[in-house]
Amino acid sequence: MNVQPCPAPCLAIVVPCYNESEIFPVCLTELGNCLRTMVEGGLISPESYLLFVDDGSRDDTWAQINTAVTRHAYVRGLKLSCNKGHQAALLSGLAHADGADIIVSIDADLQDDTAAIEKMVRAYLGGHDVVYGVRSCRQADTAFKRITAEMFYRLMTAMGVRQVFNHADFRLLSSRARDALLEYRERNIYIRGLIPLIGFPSTEVHYDRRERTAGVSKYPLHKMIALALEGITSMTVTPLRLITLGGFCISFMSVLAIVVVLINKIAGNPIQGWASVIVAIFFIGGIQMLSLGIIGEYIGKIYLETKQRPRFHIEEKEGFHSRILTLTQKYK
Repeated sequence: MNVQPCPAPCLAIVVPCYNESEIFPVCLTELGNCLRTMVEGGLISPESYLLFVDDGSRDDTWAQINTAVTRHAYVRGLKLSCNKGHQAALLSGLAHADGADIIVSIDADLQDDTAAIEKMVRAYLGGHDVVYGVRSCRQADTAFKRITAEMFYRLMTAMGVRQVFNHADFRLLSSRARDALLEYRERNIYIRGLIPLIGFPSTEVHYDRRERTAGVSKYPLHKMIALALEGITSMTVTPLRLITLGGFCISFMSVLAIVVVLINKIAGNPIQGWASVIVAIFFIGGIQMLSLGIIGEYIGKIYLETKQRPRFHIEEKEGFHSRILTLTQKYK
């Protein structure tokens, strides 16, 4: 009996964009060449495409995406109604990757090596549903960026968040892994923490991170801190347990302090002054305010989750109508 070879998978490359006017032409050309090479090599289907998601850009990013859609049949565009953040934009792209057997997500700045995409596809063909793009080198980053990024990953690990070290949002998902991810319905999303929870076969592809060729970073320090807080409070209750542990420790120290005061009183050496009392009051007060803030953060997330608000709204979609073209026509 003749065994029919499996058809090449259809690949969708999802690219979230926010004010990427300067880098977009370079991104379109490089990713288009990447698709063309894999199609000509028989690695992926000729129906593979690029999906650019405009996350409420204030520049002409959407206009450039529209132009690309009209000029290239392998380009699709998705415009969110307003800026919803990188994670929501990425999730919307994954949700609208129609007909794709595999989906690769990559940032528009192209600091992630596009050559690794072919390695990811080959890893998928080898039986892996999730392929993580892991940075083997961050020499292109500034020392400050490199140090804070390392601190970010170590903090998340210390807080009990499962994620791949030095992996951001450059990854491949099979269609069933994507569908499993979309089953997570929470509004406070941290995708790189959710992916390991899926549990399908996974592997890693290592690459060297490159310098940004145009534009500015969309993840300065304050956004990294916000992302860390989002990831921690969305993925783990460790901070709440630390509050409980801190309460036990402070209570224990208070009991010891009371014992010391009583012993000194009985021995005729009472502790003089009010400085120690004031310091203790401020210390306990600070701990209480910090604890209330952490608890309030969790309560706020519960409040938002109960509202069940949509995670994003689609304002426009371009290039999603079916077009039957030959390989030469599609990738010219």
